[in-house]
Amino acid sequence: MIVALPLKPQFSLGPLILLATVFLLFLSGSATTELLAYDRYALESLETWRLLSGNLVHTNGYHLLLNSAGLFFLWALHGEHYRPMLFIKLFLWCGLGTSLGIYYLSPSLIWYVGLSGALHGLFVWGACMDIRNKIYSGVLLLLGIVAKVGWEQWQGSSDEVADLIGASVAIDAHLYGTVSGLALFILMWAMSALYVAIKPKQAA
Repeated sequence: MIVALPLKPQFSLGPLILLATVFLLFLSGSATTELLAYDRYALESLETWRLLSGNLVHTNGYHLLLNSAGLFFLWALHGEHYRPMLFIKLFLWCGLGTSLGIYYLSPSLIWYVGLSGALHGLFVWGACMDIRNKIYSGVLLLLGIVAKVGWEQWQGSSDEVADLIGASVAIDAHLYGTVSGLALFILMWAMSALYVAIKPKQAA
C-alpha cells in the first residue's frame, strides 16, 4: 500500500519553515546556541526569550538530525491537519508550555535545548485531531505516546541517545510538551464548540 504524503504547500510550508529555522540557527554556531538555549539562571536575569528560543537550538548535528526526523514523521502522519500559521502557533505554544513546565516543575533542570518537547505536544494534538475526524488510528497513536512518556518517567532516559546527542535526554520536557499539546487541543475544541453554540443565537 502506498501512503500519500501531504505534499501540498498548505500542509508542508509550516514544517519547512521550522526545519529551515533550526538548520540556520545550528549553522550559526555554538555562540547562537548559548544565547538562545533555555537556561534557568539566564531566565532569572530576565532573558525571557529563552522560553521560546531554547526549543529551536540543538547540542550537535546528531541531535538536530534526530529531531528533524521526528518532525518529518509528524508531518507524514498529521500534515493534513496543518496550515502554515496554525502549525507555527501550535509549535510556539507547545514550546512555551514545555519551557514553563521545566521552569516551575523541574527546577533541577538548568539547561535545555531541542524540538523534542514541542514535537511531543504536536504529536498529541495531531492524534487528537485524528480522533476528532474519526480516524481511529489516532487512538493508538495517543496511547502510544502516553505509554512512551510514562515509560520514560518510570525508567529514565536512554543512555545511548544521551551519548549520541552529547547531553542528558530531558524526559520532563517530553512530559510537559505532551500535556501542552493535549491542553491546546482541548482548549481549541472547547472554543470551537462554544462558537458553534453561540453563532445560531447571534443569527437569530
